[in-house]
Amino acid sequence: MPDSSPELVAESVTKQFGPRLVLRDISLTILPGEVVALVGGSGTGKTVLLDHLTGLMTPTHGRVLAAHHGLPGAPLRDLNAISSNDLDALRLHWAVVFQRNALFSGSVYENIAFWLREHTLLDEARIDARVRESLAAVALDVADVIRKDRDELSGGMAKRVAIARAIAIDPIVTFYDEPTTGLDPVIGNHIVDLIWSLHNRPRADAARRTTVIVTHDRELLRRIAPRVVMLDKGEVVFDGGYADFQRCSVPTAVEYLLQMPVLNSRVR
Repeated sequence: MPDSSPELVAESVTKQFGPRLVLRDISLTILPGEVVALVGGSGTGKTVLLDHLTGLMTPTHGRVLAAHHGLPGAPLRDLNAISSNDLDALRLHWAVVFQRNALFSGSVYENIAFWLREHTLLDEARIDARVRESLAAVALDVADVIRKDRDELSGGMAKRVAIARAIAIDPIVTFYDEPTTGLDPVIGNHIVDLIWSLHNRPRADAARRTTVIVTHDRELLRRIAPRVVMLDKGEVVFDGGYADFQRCSVPTAVEYLLQMPVLNSRVR
């Protein structure tokens, strides 16, 4: 069960781009240990909300609070009111797996090792070990893939490398933006297994991991059974368990459930 002290809190978050209102007064509390799926049709504000939860965007109105994880001061910090140094320190506890993976040019090894070099005191031998352990954890052949260039990777392999990079930094909170979209069902199911495995991976400090996923994948929802938050026209129209979401009578939710397989099959 999740703990009671919040991990992330959105308070009346509104986002406007010129005349276009993308998020409308969204309030949302995410607890440690939760898996939360943000769902909804294209253009409903899911990724914009994710960008606010990670501090990449600033609300037009409202605020986003996050657990400080060792920063001095209050247990929840306003992402847009703390210094850039404190925000960077807080983000050391987060990992983001982007929709298109965001692997930079270079080898698989360098993609994973770079963050460890920049933000930890690990020596090269320990970094090498961490990279190899992370690749093994996502069921990749370490010897085969570790020196491959980013451009040599298939879509499924690139996604696994992106998740390996997340595992390597031992995050407390992991954010995923459409992690299975455009993948074939078999590879997609492997990615779902990895998401669940990372969420339940023990930490030395016993902190409970929190996972936030933007997804159109009904099979992911079925297998993980997360808390589902559905957006429509920038507003939350459903917030509850997946079993209740399946039985939801909200017309937009009913239609969306029918359309999910088509949306998740889009090739990026």
